[in-house]
Amino acid sequence: MKKTICLLAGLLAFNLLPAFGQSTSAPPAPAPAPQLPPPDAPHFQQRLQAIVNRANSPEAPALTKFDLVFPGGPPTQLVKAIEKAMGKPLNAIISDEDANAQLPPLKMNHVDVAQLFQALEAASRKAVSVVNSSYGYGMAGSYSQQWTGYSFQTTSQPVSDDSIWYFHVEKLSLPPVISSQKVCRFYSLAPYLNRGFTVDDITTAIQTGWKMAGVAPPPELNYHKETKLLIAFGEPYELQTIQNVLDTLPAESALQTRSDLDRMNHQINQLQTRVDKLSEKISAPVPAAVPEEKSGK
Repeated sequence: MKKTICLLAGLLAFNLLPAFGQSTSAPPAPAPAPQLPPPDAPHFQQRLQAIVNRANSPEAPALTKFDLVFPGGPPTQLVKAIEKAMGKPLNAIISDEDANAQLPPLKMNHVDVAQLFQALEAASRKAVSVVNSSYGYGMAGSYSQQWTGYSFQTTSQPVSDDSIWYFHVEKLSLPPVISSQKVCRFYSLAPYLNRGFTVDDITTAIQTGWKMAGVAPPPELNYHKETKLLIAFGEPYELQTIQNVLDTLPAESALQTRSDLDRMNHQINQLQTRVDKLSEKISAPVPAAVPEEKSGK
């Protein structure tokens, strides 16, 4: 009996050894926490700064509400109408350059200056196509789109009834204007006359171009025979037609060059002289034959 009890106690102790070993050993290390990506530093700093600014900025004061009826006119008249409707002065700066801008009629109910000026700016903005360059005679080269409009703006934050507003007109940025002062220019026609063209041929082509382009009155043209110069007086962009015509003339005319024509005429004259001489010889009367004297022998 005693041996049985000892055997059972030994088996029980043997089974309990792993449990005791586990309890005395160090617990298993916990699984590592997942690594989160660091926050985007620039955006995080911006959001943080925005929160700080909102916390430190004073609460925006309430703006005076008013009703407004404005018949339209320059910005100075609008400022006076707003002051009358508000019952207090409005701090506004209007430059002499922008003082003549014409604002549309306005009818507003229960608005403040910030709402009014935002709506006025949005209503005035429009896109306009502007010619960047021109080839003359009103023919456009290229276009760009620009925005125009006007607005009352302020740098005060937050906006209050005491804010200072300044009026600004956004104008078009136009390309430099081509000078319309008339000039005198000279064109040598000798190379073109040697190709067989005449002065009338060239000037007719030039005048036809002006007529089709609607240039009225056309520039003045004169030909100096001794120097073979074409003299023109007119606006620079109109005189460009002359150079365009000269550049377009073919390098070789369908006719022979002037020197070739002169040489051919000389050869023709020489041949004609020879023909005339031969004709004279042929048409000359043949002398009558003298009868031979009979010999007395």
